[in-house]
Amino acid sequence: MARFNLKGMGVAMITPFRQDKSIDFDALNNIIEHLIDGKADYIVVLGTTGETPALTHAENHEVRKFVLNKVNGRIPLVLGYGGNNTEQLVCDLKTDNLDGFSAILSVVPFYNKPSQEGIFQHYKAIAAASPLPVILYNVPGRTGVNMTADTTLRIAREIPNVIGIKEASGNFTQIEEIIKNKPEEFQVVSGDDCSTYPLMTLGAVGVISVIGNAFPSEFGKMVRLCLDGKFQDALPIHFEFTELFNLLFIDGNPAGVKCTLNAMGMIENVLRLPLVPTRLSTNEEIHKITAKIIDRSNHRTKD
Repeated sequence: MARFNLKGMGVAMITPFRQDKSIDFDALNNIIEHLIDGKADYIVVLGTTGETPALTHAENHEVRKFVLNKVNGRIPLVLGYGGNNTEQLVCDLKTDNLDGFSAILSVVPFYNKPSQEGIFQHYKAIAAASPLPVILYNVPGRTGVNMTADTTLRIAREIPNVIGIKEASGNFTQIEEIIKNKPEEFQVVSGDDCSTYPLMTLGAVGVISVIGNAFPSEFGKMVRLCLDGKFQDALPIHFEFTELFNLLFIDGNPAGVKCTLNAMGMIENVLRLPLVPTRLSTNEEIHKITAKIIDRSNHRTKD
């Protein structure tokens, strides 16, 4: 099985909705082209940023088919494929058609709050069933349980089909331990935009980004500079996004990035319950900062 390269900027793509809450496939097409034109390295389809829990089973497959057809092999695709029912996931992986995707991104089981041994056995079962490489996703703020560095390293050493981790614990000590002690071929990427720069100085190879939905060219440039070891050149770009980092998640994800994309005229600012748009004060600040980033980017292009 070919190993998927996580280096660079992957984008956790949103699912745009119309005012009637139906999926806006015209806007989805525009976002796909925006990400490809912006030189994203790969797209994550149907992750949590895509509001996947709020999609029906039929819509899930409709989005998957639409993205595959529109991308048509121009950029690698990773499929969000997680849950807290291990047996059901294993069954689905054995029967699902995953043609066109390069890997799956599978979150630590949520709500059940499994032990570390339970997490290990969950991923062992998924990796054995999956026809594609598996990327771990540790995000304790969403799942209610943290996958420790010891468990991540055990998986990395003992389960060959697991190729890397999207680490969004926010625990730099934990992530540093993983980077320091992992097998050489196991890749670590940031799961938080704000942590991408500092984690890449420690040896992370990129990010699966939310802000990349809006600014793939600009944020991707920072990631590429870091990969080239040009951290001094990358730092000003990191600082340019600092205000937006804070605002994007203050009212929940993907409310912040959907507000940003709405400010750019790309989508309607609509989410599905239980998620709602950002507060008015957040909305106004995001619009101001987005306009400033776009203005600076336009000036650089002219120069």
